[in-house]
Amino acid sequence: MAEFVRHTERYAAEDVHAVLRLCDSGRLRCSEKTRRPAAASVVEVAKTLVSGDFYPDEPIAAFAWPLLVQAGGFAEITSGRLQVTAKGRAALAKPPATIIQATWRSWLSKGLIDEFSRIESIKGQRAANVLTAPKARRQKVSEALTAQPVGEWVDVDALFAQMKQTAWSPRVARSERALWKLYLEDPHYGSLGYAGFGEWELLEGRYTLAVLFEYAATLGLIDVAYDEPVGARDDYHENWGADSFDALSRYDGLRAIRLNDLGAYVLGVRKSYTPPQPEAPERTLKVLPNLDVVAVGSPSPAELLVLESYARRTGDHVWTVSRESLLAAVDAGRQPDEFTAFLQARAAQPDLPGALLTLLDEVAERAGRLTDLGQVRLIACADPALATLISHDRALRSLCRLIGDQHLAVPVNRDADFRRALTTLGYAVPVGASHPPAPRRPQTSTAR
Repeated sequence: MAEFVRHTERYAAEDVHAVLRLCDSGRLRCSEKTRRPAAASVVEVAKTLVSGDFYPDEPIAAFAWPLLVQAGGFAEITSGRLQVTAKGRAALAKPPATIIQATWRSWLSKGLIDEFSRIESIKGQRAANVLTAPKARRQKVSEALTAQPVGEWVDVDALFAQMKQTAWSPRVARSERALWKLYLEDPHYGSLGYAGFGEWELLEGRYTLAVLFEYAATLGLIDVAYDEPVGARDDYHENWGADSFDALSRYDGLRAIRLNDLGAYVLGVRKSYTPPQPEAPERTLKVLPNLDVVAVGSPSPAELLVLESYARRTGDHVWTVSRESLLAAVDAGRQPDEFTAFLQARAAQPDLPGALLTLLDEVAERAGRLTDLGQVRLIACADPALATLISHDRALRSLCRLIGDQHLAVPVNRDADFRRALTTLGYAVPVGASHPPAPRRPQTSTAR
């Protein structure tokens, strides 16, 4: 039996919201070139995960989550920091299974890195024309996973045997020639091109382990049984240079997987999904009439993120809610109702103070009076008559809005449509023009 068993379904449902809130806090840094999270950010993610990472000192889920939310379009890098997108903010109000399904499907085609690059002990991967496209490999592993029985443990080596004998094999090296460029330790003596050195388990097998452990298990699609990676597999011991490694990869300890109900839904095996009954959160907070929120227990890192989003920390265990802190949260795209529900589920007292509820209602009402209609391009017309003509034209009236007497607001995403329709009317907006052309004065002639 494996030393560790993790039922990932419930954890992933909580983690996906926690990671999005962490992105919203602006604490996560990622390389704008590689899109990978910084080491310090990986540590931040690990502390936020409800049950921590699979191993305390070897990032797997904590490394994958920043890449997954980027691939899903829920977060993007701005000035080196991972920020929640409008899609990600909307996702916070959606069922976790819906977010996870969308993330997995996006990741299959839009994954930001080649997962095989995480098998660092195999060198030569950066040489030209060595590795196949990761998109095709991900799809193969997904197909193999889809074919597994729901709710039954499958030994990893049994899964390998299935994949080797079917079309599910995720071929890693482009060709036999490319195989010679991959190596352990030394590019000549340790080349995987030698007979018996570049076996399926070393390349396709390790790639499969990376996808299953780092992405499928992180998203909660599979439950996993695993050991420490050191000494878990001996299928590479005959290779030259193998003595240098206690394990060929951080994923070597994965022993067995079990496709769970969430995985069956995400992979399309089942059309519907009923999440497990969530555990009631601990009532670790006390809300005082003076609008202070006091921690009387130990709030989780994810709960602390929510508190800091809506209130200002004023003591070691105290946060103060104010009109300013709530309006700042609304300005950042957060909803007062979410904070109300959060406090009601975790407050030690049965009812929240009336002063707080009144303030929350007031802020929600004030926020509802203004609507962000998005970015527009402001176009000045030479005179009110032209502005009226364009704004009332049958083809143009849905593409612009009259502002004042002679200005038109055109949504940025409809700019091209507006310009095309405008030419049909017989007008055009010069590119880069910042002022309307001055009206032409009639020429006069002087008889001599």
